[in-house]
Amino acid sequence: MKQFDLEERLIEFASLIIDVTEALPASKAANHLAGQILRSGTSPALNYGEAQAAESKPDFLHKHKIILKELRETQINLKIMAKRALLSEELKGKSLNECGQLVAIFTKSIETTKKNM
Repeated sequence: MKQFDLEERLIEFASLIIDVTEALPASKAANHLAGQILRSGTSPALNYGEAQAAESKPDFLHKHKIILKELRETQINLKIMAKRALLSEELKGKSLNECGQLVAIFTKSIETTKKNM
């Protein structure tokens, strides 16, 4: 996968997370989860930009670990929303699937970077 493709994919994921937050009902629980997922779900795209300007391999690895951490937080949040039936089936399926794929991509990237250090 080209660098630009992953960047664009993370931007699309951030946009999807914004759609998720906008679709949530107005309740205390949904508002709390919306704030959390808005931060964790948009953060990977921004941190990916920082990773592209990493000063060293350890810095690159650290930034990728942050991206993975934020993606995993987003994944758990999406699962909570799904369990509480706060999302439409379409948004639930699309967001959980893409988040899972991104987790797998960054997990592999971290493993490969560690192996090459």
